[in-house]
Amino acid sequence: MDWKREHYTLMAHFAELDDNNIVTRVIVIHNNELLDEHGNEIEQKGIDFCIAHFGGRWLQTSYNANFRKNYASAGFTYDPVKDEFIAPEVIHEAAAE
Repeated sequence: MDWKREHYTLMAHFAELDDNNIVTRVIVIHNNELLDEHGNEIEQKGIDFCIAHFGGRWLQTSYNANFRKNYASAGFTYDPVKDEFIAPEVIHEAAAE
């Protein structure tokens, strides 16, 4: 285990998806929930943890946008072909008039 992991609390973020791949919420769990017997982080272990505790469908999202293009937030859409979270389009009132 590296120095950072020993001395800092590391967290993982997971997005819950509805049946249309829309993010309904993002939660934070401790990175220890992702570790396998060799100390490697495995996304599926985090997904299994979320399902066991909250039900639903879950995917990991990166706070630093290191993967899946964007950090997911409620209202984002997950594109399984591109494997990325897409922000909702913002419609400005002035442009809509």
